[in-house]
Amino acid sequence: MFVSDFRKEFYEVVQSQRVLLFVASDVDALCACKILQALFQCDHVQYTLVPVAGWQELETAFLEHKAQIKLLIKQDDDLEVPAYDDIFRDEEHSGNDSDGSEPSGSEPSEKRTRLEEEILEQTRRRRQRREWEARRRDILFDYEQYEYHGTSSAMVMFDLAWMMSKDLNDMLWWAIVGLTDQWVQDKITQMKYVTDVGVLQRHVSRHNHRNEDEENTLSVDCTRVSFEYDLRLALYQHWSLHDSLCNTSYTAARFKLWSVHGQKRLQEFLADMGLPLKQVKQKFQSMDISLKENLREMIEESATKFGMKDMRIQTFSIHFGFKHKFLASDVVFATMSLMENPEKDGSGTDHFIQALDSLSRSNLDKLYLGLELAKKQLRATQQTIASCLCTNLVISQGPFLYCSLTEGTPDVALFSKPASLSLLSRHLLKSFVYLTKNRRCKLLPLVMAAPLNAEQGTVTVVGIPPETDSSDRKNFFGRAFEKAAESTSSRTLHNHFDLSVMELKAEDRSKFLDALVSLLS
Repeated sequence: MFVSDFRKEFYEVVQSQRVLLFVASDVDALCACKILQALFQCDHVQYTLVPVAGWQELETAFLEHKAQIKLLIKQDDDLEVPAYDDIFRDEEHSGNDSDGSEPSGSEPSEKRTRLEEEILEQTRRRRQRREWEARRRDILFDYEQYEYHGTSSAMVMFDLAWMMSKDLNDMLWWAIVGLTDQWVQDKITQMKYVTDVGVLQRHVSRHNHRNEDEENTLSVDCTRVSFEYDLRLALYQHWSLHDSLCNTSYTAARFKLWSVHGQKRLQEFLADMGLPLKQVKQKFQSMDISLKENLREMIEESATKFGMKDMRIQTFSIHFGFKHKFLASDVVFATMSLMENPEKDGSGTDHFIQALDSLSRSNLDKLYLGLELAKKQLRATQQTIASCLCTNLVISQGPFLYCSLTEGTPDVALFSKPASLSLLSRHLLKSFVYLTKNRRCKLLPLVMAAPLNAEQGTVTVVGIPPETDSSDRKNFFGRAFEKAAESTSSRTLHNHFDLSVMELKAEDRSKFLDALVSLLS
């Protein structure tokens, strides 16, 4: 969602306008939209909701509604946006174009003069570059202090509601889901996630604190949000424990479940916990209560023995009455699956509205539908990863790893959308890092392609940064993709808000990859 510095003063101006909400197709943006919708309904603000999946749809929507759009910032306001030349620098070719030979008639004194001039010129350029780098560092430091860089849009909207004393428990939950979406999709670091969880935890305590007396007794159908340390297992409370272990990236990669040895290690893990296989393979809700009471501690203890020290994470859960409980990650996976549903029974806007509705407690049937779609997506993701690794589809291109899915691959249609393909790519890279013994390959990024439209002959291409322990995992593939396409005249479409995702004509893939290799080498 396009949110710059949406302060209280700006919202007060908005209240007197009919608002256009351009909302991007990701879970964090949906959660921010839900918070804004609740604020607008509270203040009786009229608004129009316009879902946009990319730059083209945004442009079309803008042109369609431009008569309603007003510039709320004066043209002479100093926005302190840095100049292009202060941030980006086109490399100059040092030296001259000569081949090093000198004219036969050159005098030694002339050679010395030319050499001295070249040395002075090189010294001047180095000094200019040092000054530019220092100026750039200062600008980026100042700029990143005040922009919402790497911050959940939903958290920004909740902060706005809190500043105006209009925050509700539902808004807080949407902020939690937005933050969890950023963490699930590796858009923020673990440290940033933990820091923001701490901020939200204080709000959770404030909104959900009740004194245990008759006057403050909770109603049967109330909404309760709670902070907890829970298992790092996808959808396990709505699945079987066995299925969750097999289809969670964290466990599947560390057990290496695509191999016979990995399956054996999983059985040893279950045996170490002392859980009967019959119990593990049935739905979590149907497991014996005596087993479920200490399940988290049992799994964490055994996971530590098997080298998985981060099996439990800080997260939040929501209870709708006493029957319905969801972890924040459950809602993220469900909403994402609804939004990128590959079925042809509805348009992109229909899927967007369905995903938006699933965030409301009055539409739990849609949320449960999303959970079923998410199970299918996660299962297909791990099956595709196993296929790619067992058939050696992940190959080194020099500066990056490359993997391509072909038409006819099982469930390939599930990975034609950007978020689904990005999730598959990240999980595949994690698994490959645990598989390969090549130290250099462990440090390489991944470029992955999947069929998009067979009739038009297009593929979706996504770039994933390397799997490192560094807190700085910025993705620079967006600019590299543009440069490679431009230098080879490849037919591409850079339509997604995430610049590391693009569409490419399958016929141009070979020359595009060659240019990308040359560019990144």
